[in-house]
Amino acid sequence: MKQLLAPLALAAATLCAIVHAADAAAPATVTQLQAMAKRFAPVDLTADTSKLSAGDRVAIAKLIEAAKIVDMLQLRQRWSGNEALWTALQKDKTALGHARRDYFWLNKGPWSIIDGNHSFMPATYAGIAIPAEKPAGANFYPEGASKEELEAWMNGLPAADKEQAQWFFTVIRKDKAGKFAIVKYSDEYRTELQKLAKLLKDAANATDNASLKKFLNLRADAFLSNDYLASDFAWMDLDSPVDVTIGPYETYNDELFGYKAAFEAYVNVRDQKETDKLNFFGTHMQELEDNLPLDARYRNPKVGAIAPMVVVNQVYGAGDGNMGVQTAAYNLPNDERIIRQRGSKRVMLKNVQEAKFEATLTPISKLVLRPADQKDLDFDSFFTHILAHEIMHGLGPHATTQNGQPSTPRQDLKDTYSTIEEAKADVTGLWALAYMMDKGQLKESLGQGAAAERKLYNTYLASGFRTLHFGLTDSHARGMAIQMNYLLDKGGFVSHGDGTFSVDFAKIKGAVADLDREFLTIEATGDYARAQDLMKRYVVIRPDVQKALDHMKSVPNDIRPSFTTAAKLVR
Repeated sequence: MKQLLAPLALAAATLCAIVHAADAAAPATVTQLQAMAKRFAPVDLTADTSKLSAGDRVAIAKLIEAAKIVDMLQLRQRWSGNEALWTALQKDKTALGHARRDYFWLNKGPWSIIDGNHSFMPATYAGIAIPAEKPAGANFYPEGASKEELEAWMNGLPAADKEQAQWFFTVIRKDKAGKFAIVKYSDEYRTELQKLAKLLKDAANATDNASLKKFLNLRADAFLSNDYLASDFAWMDLDSPVDVTIGPYETYNDELFGYKAAFEAYVNVRDQKETDKLNFFGTHMQELEDNLPLDARYRNPKVGAIAPMVVVNQVYGAGDGNMGVQTAAYNLPNDERIIRQRGSKRVMLKNVQEAKFEATLTPISKLVLRPADQKDLDFDSFFTHILAHEIMHGLGPHATTQNGQPSTPRQDLKDTYSTIEEAKADVTGLWALAYMMDKGQLKESLGQGAAAERKLYNTYLASGFRTLHFGLTDSHARGMAIQMNYLLDKGGFVSHGDGTFSVDFAKIKGAVADLDREFLTIEATGDYARAQDLMKRYVVIRPDVQKALDHMKSVPNDIRPSFTTAAKLVR
């Protein structure tokens, strides 16, 4: 799990600050594009590769080369016209052309992610018609096909075919007769996947780490067979100084159904010292599941085997792994078969988190927290809550029953799932950290008592505004809007009317538990209508929250990394 979108007609909080409201449909000017790009603070992302073996250094260079192919592959997945538009933009040597090309690459398309996915390009460019907003189905479904007709077709298929139509690794196309047809990724993207398979085989031959060698060989085979199960299990077992995630994973780009996986790549080096510090969470997984604020009948009596948790420093990111707001951590794979057996693997990008904390959260805290509370901003609380967020994706309901048939929350909740799941992970993570603090289980890492709680909740409150600063097109931000508004209504958060907020420590724990119960129950029952109602009521920016966001216009929304270590390795 990580991030992105659902088809809600929501205005982004930042758009009008940059593009004149009266002329929002007009293409952005050079000045506007430069201002939009400045919302992403440039940072040099470095990682220590000095301890890698000679073979691993060769392997990591091959993986960076493979990741660059992933960049182009994901462009095509995001929109059918993306590759042609990117080619045309590279030929435009004007100042406007340069600004468009720069912002296109940041967003991996002609739509500004944090501005409601509105186009910053003209309606037609170099003969290419550009939709005013990103197509909800991206390039996973036939252009012009409605959600209703696709859903009707899927529901009319035999069970096995319906599963494939809704599977992560297929696209829907029209055959020569104009009828919908299921096409495997291994066929749709064959040329690129053959290149990726070769590079992964080369990297496997170079490394002297057995687990990395196994994963790379199996993932290379998966690209060509379209069966990712064995390689996903091998990825779960990866124990290597070079830590790589490459393939189709997240489904946020499919705003129509949330079914189809986009290609991404993270090339990392493991921080073993920090990883060792985090392993204590693994011993409490079942205890946390057994105490979730959820009706006991929906709890999992046997959480899967302890899933690995690793801390890494990112060397290179590509495709869905380097687009718009940068990922601070991810929790994969999303295949429920693996989650049921093994849980899911949590990867924490420490150098990315440190960069975000300094560039965005520190200045935000000075604007939204009262002076007495600003001293509580704490990187360890920030870092540990992101870890807890990722852990909580693996806990809670993962199997449902609909009309007597087995199903999953992802299938039941459809386009609402990403928002509900991200919010559930946030709130359950906060609940879990408070639970473990009360038990004295986090004494070594976060401490305990009133001082530790102040750091946790005040950092969480400030971080909520960092997330809302992205604009409501991001599923994390939509989930945070629910959390912020609900906790304000319950009195756990308090608005002071001037754009500053504080925590009511007498009410916050109860409010968090109540909201967590709501999310967990929606997923346990697969209640699509209840999820829609929750989002309709709470996915809004209220005036007091908007006042705080207005004060944050000069604060970067996020970071924009330059992969300096990767550049040196490739050279």
